[in-house]
Amino acid sequence: MAIASSDIKIRISGGASVTDPNLALGGAMSTVAGGVITTDVLNNDMDDITSSEASAGITIYHGYFYENAHGSLTYIAPKFYIASQTSSGDTSVEVAIADEAKNLAIETVANEETAPSGPAFSTPANFAAGIATGDLDASDNRGIWVKYIVGSSAAAVLDSYTLGIQGDTNP
Repeated sequence: MAIASSDIKIRISGGASVTDPNLALGGAMSTVAGGVITTDVLNNDMDDITSSEASAGITIYHGYFYENAHGSLTYIAPKFYIASQTSSGDTSVEVAIADEAKNLAIETVANEETAPSGPAFSTPANFAAGIATGDLDASDNRGIWVKYIVGSSAAAVLDSYTLGIQGDTNP
């Protein structure tokens, strides 16, 4: 039996009971059901960009964790990447692995416009170019950062992007 995509969870940072993605400013991983980022949900990782933010431009940083929620299998050699870049030409996303080791809280930033110190952001566009994150045993987690960049004079759009995490399982 292999690890299924449903076994890999993206969780909000900010503390064990955090469910608001706007509070994903680092710290401990949320462990409650509402702290899991799900797909195809509007604003499931960030709030709306206001017209003044879009006019001036803004860069937002949010910290998350990806977790191997499988009960017994190790997630071998996973890589983290951007499966699809933002849908707007006025925005982009970059990703980084947190500096902290697996299963540890990640650095906390003052607000969503404060960059974490240390992580190197990049734009790996597929698994081959992905950021290697190290094996995750059952129930392990690893901190990740997302940098969302809105250029000045950005048009109002319903923007989206997709992150990817891919690895293998032990036999």
